[in-house]
Amino acid sequence: MSSNHRTASEPVTSKRAAQIAQLEERLRQLKAREQAVDARRRSLESRRRRKDDTRRKILVGAIVLAKVEQGEFAPDRLRAWLDAALTRTDDRALFRFD
Repeated sequence: MSSNHRTASEPVTSKRAAQIAQLEERLRQLKAREQAVDARRRSLESRRRRKDDTRRKILVGAIVLAKVEQGEFAPDRLRAWLDAALTRTDDRALFRFD
């Protein structure tokens, strides 16, 4: 009798094992999806920060150039700032240094 009892519980146990395996796989998929969503969010935030930073730099540059053109800021002073700050050859060439 005990062997009948074991065989009757085997399908239940194997059914449960299959359900557990299915749930574990679903959990793995959901975790992977959550990681992908989180990585995309971080990427979008990083892109937005870089875009905002670039926009700030463009605006500051435009304001400084406008002040130079309006005579409110000395062109020689701006040129001295640029000369001191620019180290890359192509950047310096853009402003005709060297």
